[in-house]
Amino acid sequence: MSDIGPEMPEDDALAAEHALGVLNARERAAAELRMAREPDFAAKVEAWRERLAPLAEGVAPVAAPAGLWPRIVRSLPANDNQVGVLRRIKFWRGATMGSLGLAVASLAMVAVLATRPPQVITPVPAPMMNARLMTNGGQPLFLAAYDPERKAVLVASLVPPGTDPNHSHELWLIPADGKPRSLGLVEPGASKSMPISDEMAAMATEGASMAVTVEPAGGSLLEGPSGPVAAVGKLARI
Repeated sequence: MSDIGPEMPEDDALAAEHALGVLNARERAAAELRMAREPDFAAKVEAWRERLAPLAEGVAPVAAPAGLWPRIVRSLPANDNQVGVLRRIKFWRGATMGSLGLAVASLAMVAVLATRPPQVITPVPAPMMNARLMTNGGQPLFLAAYDPERKAVLVASLVPPGTDPNHSHELWLIPADGKPRSLGLVEPGASKSMPISDEMAAMATEGASMAVTVEPAGGSLLEGPSGPVAAVGKLARI
């Protein structure tokens, strides 16, 4: 693997992952506790949320059908604490799209609640997926989420801005056939939304790999990657 610059400190990587909403429940709770106790860490999370906010522009709000939320409440198990449930429902209904993490979390919450038996409700959208693209040493360098409804990949680079200006980072989708397909270039320290074709969307399935390679400025001149792999990960359901 080519050296693409200094690795991001662990605290900064954790802050970025928390801002994107890709931590599991236990990790998220620990991060929230750190934010309450450590102003410096809280400031890092907020700074990443501001940097990643443009990703939300590619995720338009989805209006719930009339009567959806009452049906969801009725479908919850009878022994649930209704006050707590209603508070959580109110939160998800009122959540803004201020960051990719909120957008992903909102869609995931709707999918989980809307599929609980016994009440059959409106069809659930295809699940969003994400991938942490890691170095061989386990350092996260890129975070990606795939939205099948809008056929777009949202990606954020955790590589410090200005790293290696003589090369480009190119993102690839590697489906079951093992042939990499280019999704485009990712600037260090930046985030972007990458629309993909219907053909490519059919390949973006759970378990498909995503990788970033270090290419000549402007990207690979070959049909596939020409440079070394910097980071790799697999798509998994959120």
